[in-house]
Amino acid sequence: MGRTIVVQFITLDGVVEDPDGRGGTPFGGWAMRYGPAGIDGDKFDLGEVMTDGVLLFGRTTWEHFATLWPARDNAFAKLMNDATKAVATHRPIDRDAWSNSSAIEGDLEDWVRATTRERDVAVIGSQSVVTALAAADLVDEYRLLTFPIALGAGRVLFPAGVEVRLVSTEARGPGMLSVYAAR
Repeated sequence: MGRTIVVQFITLDGVVEDPDGRGGTPFGGWAMRYGPAGIDGDKFDLGEVMTDGVLLFGRTTWEHFATLWPARDNAFAKLMNDATKAVATHRPIDRDAWSNSSAIEGDLEDWVRATTRERDVAVIGSQSVVTALAAADLVDEYRLLTFPIALGAGRVLFPAGVEVRLVSTEARGPGMLSVYAAR
């Protein structure tokens, strides 16, 4: 049985919006302030998920990543480029823009239920996808890389009243990788 794993860069006050600054918000780019040590490589310990599971993106995140990853040439980029990628979208995607990518046909929740019968699904960023899956009680685990900054503005990952269980935590570059069980 597979799991649905949410991976997110996050601030001390729970903000997940605009970590790289491309959203143009006044507070954007907060994760990039810490240089490559904060974001390079497999900071989320996805390992086997990269080779045996599926990476799930919303359309906007996938389109951005499709402009970045195909041109990169290192061990982690090879994993990202070779991984199976699914895109939650109602619009067609250019499957040639990023290898092994396909749009989800039909209902997102049904697709996740069917896919996790056999494989892990890692949701990369994509706040609208995370919100929909959490509302449907389809998230099993959160892997959060917390940066040592509080912004006081921006979209947060969790609505008020959400409770999760801490599984592990360890330092990763300038941040902390914390793994939480959703249920």
